[in-house]
Amino acid sequence: MDVEKFHLFLIVMSVVALFVFVALYFVKAGYGMFRTSSWGLSINNKLAWMLMEAPVFVVMFWLWGRSGVGFSMPVYVFFLLFQLHYLQRSFIFPFLMKGKSRMPLAIMVMGIVFNVLNGMMQAGGLFYFAPEGLYDGGMDYFLEPHAVAGLLLFVVGMGINLHSDHVIRHLRRPGDTKHYLPARGLYRYVTSANYFGELVEWTGFAILTASPAAWVFVWWTFANLVPRADAIHKRYREEFGDEAVGRRKRVIPFIY
Repeated sequence: MDVEKFHLFLIVMSVVALFVFVALYFVKAGYGMFRTSSWGLSINNKLAWMLMEAPVFVVMFWLWGRSGVGFSMPVYVFFLLFQLHYLQRSFIFPFLMKGKSRMPLAIMVMGIVFNVLNGMMQAGGLFYFAPEGLYDGGMDYFLEPHAVAGLLLFVVGMGINLHSDHVIRHLRRPGDTKHYLPARGLYRYVTSANYFGELVEWTGFAILTASPAAWVFVWWTFANLVPRADAIHKRYREEFGDEAVGRRKRVIPFIY
């Protein structure tokens, strides 16, 4: 793949994300609280999450190794931050999940396909097709204002994401099967605080790396999570009532 083909790849991925964004307002992705038998065969949720998320970790590692960039700064730090997220998402998060829920195979396969493509996108943007001279500053790159802001947003977003997942995991006591409305942390302001954290995290990564591929990933994250946050918000209002949900927004505090 050359630079022109890579840029075409980014354009195609952006257009597909637009279709996904629109479609998810009409079709609820059938995992978690929206899983139904109409999605067909399903497997253990923990195994499904690991199999779905691990490919991007593997692809990114493989393409980094083949690229020859090695431990050159600042790209190596970008690589480590990306891998840190997916190390947690692939090999820690699934085994912290409680309950015996299942994920449709169709959802898992779609996730695998996206994660392979995203690994190719991010590796291409950082290791193979970065604009000439963009990352030549070494560690001084992290003194640039946009790099400081991006790194801060990445860390804050990851913290919000991890804390919000913790809140969700501890809504129930062992043996309890009731549904509860999360109300700690940023769940006081939005009904999908974990999604907000992920949006902040990847926006920070895009600002930090100044990579067009990273911005396409932000768009994909938005397109995938915002419609689902809308569906979750509506479900909570149906289940707990408008008074319980109150003035909480869907995913972006005070805005949406």
